[in-house]
Amino acid sequence: MLIVNMRMATAGNENYAAALSATGFLCGGGVCGAKELGIRIPRPLGHGPSRFIPKNEILQFGNEDATLTNMFANAVEDLDSVDNITLVMVSHPQYLESFLKTQHYLLQMDGPLPLHYRHYIGIMAAARHQCSYLVNLHASDFIHVGGDPKWLDGLSNAPPKLQNLGELNRILAHRPWLLTKEHIEKLLKTEEHSWSLAELIHAVVLLTHYHSLSSFTFGCGISQKMNRDACQTIRPPPIANNYFIYDMVNGNHGVDEMHNSPPGSPKTSDSSSEVEVLMEKMKQLQECRDDEEASQEEMATRFEREKTESMLVLSDDEEAMPRKNVSRHFEDTSYGYKDFSRRGMHVPTFRAQDYSWEDHGYSLVNRLYPDVGQLIDNKFHIAYNLTYNTMGMHKDVDTSMLRRAIWNYIHCMFGIRYDDYDYGEINLLLDRSFKVYIKTVVCTPEKTTKRMYDSFWRQFKHSEKVHVNLLLMEARIQAELLYALRAITRYMT
Repeated sequence: MLIVNMRMATAGNENYAAALSATGFLCGGGVCGAKELGIRIPRPLGHGPSRFIPKNEILQFGNEDATLTNMFANAVEDLDSVDNITLVMVSHPQYLESFLKTQHYLLQMDGPLPLHYRHYIGIMAAARHQCSYLVNLHASDFIHVGGDPKWLDGLSNAPPKLQNLGELNRILAHRPWLLTKEHIEKLLKTEEHSWSLAELIHAVVLLTHYHSLSSFTFGCGISQKMNRDACQTIRPPPIANNYFIYDMVNGNHGVDEMHNSPPGSPKTSDSSSEVEVLMEKMKQLQECRDDEEASQEEMATRFEREKTESMLVLSDDEEAMPRKNVSRHFEDTSYGYKDFSRRGMHVPTFRAQDYSWEDHGYSLVNRLYPDVGQLIDNKFHIAYNLTYNTMGMHKDVDTSMLRRAIWNYIHCMFGIRYDDYDYGEINLLLDRSFKVYIKTVVCTPEKTTKRMYDSFWRQFKHSEKVHVNLLLMEARIQAELLYALRAITRYMT
């Protein structure tokens, strides 16, 4: 067993550790004995925390990075296990901290819904994407907070009030553009078992959170099982510098590590080639922006073209059949993702300037569920703006163009348009294999395969792909929230 000594948690640290435990991402629940001096981390069975990412690229941070070391030490002090999702997200500590704070607030702090309802809604949401990993985590937490075990036998055993949430869960997960104020009215004005506005906002935020976390879980190939008996503590590897070793648009490894790549990693020359090609495309786009600006008519045309092309981006994989142990938590197992304009069906474009998160959604959430709007907003900003100002071996690189292309492509797939964005940039920056991966992870995450994961950004580091999945998750949350909150606003007005 490898042991690294850590300071005992202060009162504040204990609160933070308790917060992380309440999120459902600290499983096992056991407390290390007084004789134990280190942090106990379970090693997953067979694979590391991810089936897609080699174990030796997980948790590679330096003990001289005080911010990361202290945050992680505080989170797991005296706990014998940490969830695989947390272990993968730790490559981006600034985001991880915001994520865990938000999730703790949603699941544990004062709010409109009772604790067992919150975990059950998480189960309902994750089940829509057959995410047994999250379903099992929250089934355990549901029992821990006093939930009735009979509810876990299937949605039909849950209270009618929760059963009534099934239609909203289904539409938000697969076709959020179909959500109307009538769906909201049906929940709020049912003679029996009706929801209050505050309760509904809490439920909507939970549903969108766990739909999107299912995307992250499948997108990063999170391992399904953990060996709680084979606990092992962290020994941070030594590094030559004083900063976090991941160092790119979304956490690429630093230069020192690239010279010591593990067996099977791409050679530096290959990596540089792919990075430089992408950098050259970004440079070309910037020059085009400086030379001329497309008209509003042309911008609208490019959006419609990209929206149409997104419907042609399909996975070659067969349909993923719902697992019986998961499908019992939702109704209508045949209902799934369908492109919004397929077979002659036309859904009006959602124009961001007519209803945006910043101008409309944020204030509605914060008014009905205080402080949650701010927490979600912080998470959006961190994921969207996260950058280490490097790409591969190159430093001082502005990667905002690439991050915006990924974010706006996801919203484009949901029919959301930004008038000030040139959608022609998406085709230049995102190749087909990347688009296939994005669409699969966001729309049908249960179909995600390692082949898809490996097929995009082949010469980039795994930490970069983790950041891609953070972008996919947060962009999806925002898209679902925009449709849900717009429908609630229309009902209220």
